[in-house]
Amino acid sequence: MLKTAIILVLLALTLALPFALRPKQEAATRADDTIVIITPHNEAIREEFARGFGRWYKERTGRTVMIDWRLIGGTSEIARYINGEYVASFENYWVNTLHRPWSNEVLTAFANGKLAGDASAEAREARAVFLASSVGSGLDLFFGGGAYDFASQAQAGRIVDSGIIKKHPEWFTDAVIPRTFAGEEYWDKEGRWVGTVLSSFGIVSNRDSLRRLGIAQAPVRWEDLRDPRWFGELALADPTKSGSINKAFENVVQQQMQKRLLELQAAKPTAKPAELEKQAVQEGWREGLRLLQAIGANARYFTDSAQKVPIDVAAGDCAAGMCIDFYGRQQQEAVRRRGADDRLSYVTPTGGAVASVDPIALMRGAPHREAAVAFIEFTLSMEGQRLWNQRAGTPGGPAYFALRRLPVRKDFYALDGIAALRSDPDELPYAPQERLIYRPQWTGRLFRELAFVVRVMCLDTQPELKRAWRALADAGMPPEALAVFQDMSAVDYDAVSGRIKAALASKNRVDEINLASELGGEFRRQYLKAAELAAQAK
Repeated sequence: MLKTAIILVLLALTLALPFALRPKQEAATRADDTIVIITPHNEAIREEFARGFGRWYKERTGRTVMIDWRLIGGTSEIARYINGEYVASFENYWVNTLHRPWSNEVLTAFANGKLAGDASAEAREARAVFLASSVGSGLDLFFGGGAYDFASQAQAGRIVDSGIIKKHPEWFTDAVIPRTFAGEEYWDKEGRWVGTVLSSFGIVSNRDSLRRLGIAQAPVRWEDLRDPRWFGELALADPTKSGSINKAFENVVQQQMQKRLLELQAAKPTAKPAELEKQAVQEGWREGLRLLQAIGANARYFTDSAQKVPIDVAAGDCAAGMCIDFYGRQQQEAVRRRGADDRLSYVTPTGGAVASVDPIALMRGAPHREAAVAFIEFTLSMEGQRLWNQRAGTPGGPAYFALRRLPVRKDFYALDGIAALRSDPDELPYAPQERLIYRPQWTGRLFRELAFVVRVMCLDTQPELKRAWRALADAGMPPEALAVFQDMSAVDYDAVSGRIKAALASKNRVDEINLASELGGEFRRQYLKAAELAAQAK
């Protein structure tokens, strides 16, 4: 009996212990105000911004605030979640408040920012009703991710003007937060989203792994990752699951377009600029895909999580990878913090990546609008901006985690004595330098299509791709076999702009599935043919 009683007591203690150790959570639920934020940001960012905002908010309002973070994955997953929540909410409003019958016409029209002029009266009414409503998703803010995702939400009408530009017009100038920079938009002119921090892309590599592979220098250009010595050693993310890595892939393609344009301008100085640009875009697209194909052939995997890339490189499971700049820097910071050496390297390829913004936006129907707008104001204030790139424990900086990100405000970099407090004092995103100029008219409208092409070219066909690439490398890259391997006629610029774009825009999902099967089959056949030719040439 005594033994049984002891076991029961221990079991009760085990069940009660987690609840006994939750004083902070219990206190947080008693906050005066709450805001609900959906975000792809990591724990370090969430913790430092929650702490900093809580202090800032208390000083200005005398009230406490709790942030209810909603974490469901990357921006692609967030977009699907938001879309689904607004569909359910608007259906409820349309049927139970307006007492109107729900139909497929209403479903496809209410959040369609590109509603055709000849749309039915019902479709136009559904759209108008949604834009005039305060239908919500239970979310207050969308914080973090790429500008493309926010522009899509703005077009749909799910995010709205927070009023921050009207409240602080002094922040939205070329001297503080420019409207555009190097071709990238930094805030929406209608105020529906504003950039809070800069993101770029680069290469993370492990010096110990490089020595193992016999590679003397860390990769510093996208083209360096084409080398067959990286076979099975590169960590990459799936662009259909990660909008950030697809942006990196778009940078690769844009760099090839820009490079080709400069070559054509030098070779044909009297040619018409429009003709040169058209040729450069088509040829640069093709060369960019060929580079991504070779990089994909060297991949060990395509992960669903972009954060996995620098972690695996740091562990030596992969020798190098493509990642967002702050993922690379934060992993570098983590390695150093654990007392390890400087084996991890991160570099942004010169002229190979643009600095785009991670925005923040107020959701339509936000249940806690006033506190949510205050959070937007905090992220753009100098108090919020300091958190991004000061060292942990410095005055005005983060308490525990160096976030290793670059603030969007130009005037941050001119603060007195700021260099001594920064984690990355040599990173000056607005300083004159050789840079990639992003031209949205080249690839911006093909963002989703690029991810689709990479998928059918590299992911769906990976076994055949890797076997062909290995055969080509073993045979010394024979020209005839390499030409077959690199044939991009099925996914050239015109095909992607026309047939592929139409299939992905179709309301019938089967059209996309059939096209993926067809193109995947074509790439498999050419990879098999390339491997045969390489074997014959060996």
